[in-house]
Amino acid sequence: MRFLWLTSQSPYMNLATEEYLLKNSEEDIFMLWQNDDSVIIGRYQNALAEIDTDFVKQHHITVARRLTGGGAVFHDLGNLNFTFIQNIQSHEKEINFLRYLQPIVDALCSLGVPASFSGRNDIVIDGKKISGNAMTFYGNRALEHGTLLFSTLQSKLAGALKADPMKFSDKAVKSVRSRVTNISEHLPQPMDVLSFKDYLMRFVMQPYGISEPDRLTPAEEAAIRELERTKFSTWEWNYGKSPQYAFSKKTKTNGGIIQALMDVQNGHIRSVRFFGDFFSTKDPDELADLLIGQPHDRVHLAKVLGTVSVSDYFNGVSTDELLSLLI
Repeated sequence: MRFLWLTSQSPYMNLATEEYLLKNSEEDIFMLWQNDDSVIIGRYQNALAEIDTDFVKQHHITVARRLTGGGAVFHDLGNLNFTFIQNIQSHEKEINFLRYLQPIVDALCSLGVPASFSGRNDIVIDGKKISGNAMTFYGNRALEHGTLLFSTLQSKLAGALKADPMKFSDKAVKSVRSRVTNISEHLPQPMDVLSFKDYLMRFVMQPYGISEPDRLTPAEEAAIRELERTKFSTWEWNYGKSPQYAFSKKTKTNGGIIQALMDVQNGHIRSVRFFGDFFSTKDPDELADLLIGQPHDRVHLAKVLGTVSVSDYFNGVSTDELLSLLI
């Protein structure tokens, strides 16, 4: 297994590193990294719906889109990010966060922090979130990554992100800020974020008998910078997936929030895009392509959806749930 500490603090560069290593390497990888102030939105989210644009501009916060689904998160240098990239068998291609998060939970517990896995994809302390996670797949490889809020400035976190009222419709708490906490507040002994990074890296490396993390090669860095330039830093990637649509409907499912944005003319679907904090094993754009040109009624759409496995595109979502969203 290869262990990496990324020296870049650019969200564009670090997200490009994930894609490059996922698609262009064959070994299992664990890496730790940090970003300067940034909002990282999920693969299928509408960027403009997730951020407070005035706050983001005023505080010089970068907005970047990642490869994986899930919801928007705030990064600063008080936050530590981790990534697992692993080879998998075909039967292992499933959304299974606990498989990757157990070493992270064990490391926190070894420091005396009462952390535990919770819900879809979170690590919590006393019911408050310290880590959100997401996954994606490429061929026979899986990428799982997550945040670790260590000493994040929660005022910036709350200011940069728009809280979707649908997320709180069945919860007592009503704000982003009240749902999270920092790891540093729960440590029996004080530690800064870089010491925590070193501890976590050593903890994960120890079973493999490795004492020092690796570095990217010059050839890897050159290829990653090109991917950063042509994709991850572009307006088309970060904002271009967020145009205006004539028809919009949103619903909350067991698999997360899904929003369908459609242009329907003369009773037929001309375009459709899906946004939300859901996870998937297949690209929802493929399903959207099947819906284009179809009459916008339940009978025709049910026939199309009956030819695919809806849960591949929206993990944990049934065909009937998706139909209710589209009609």
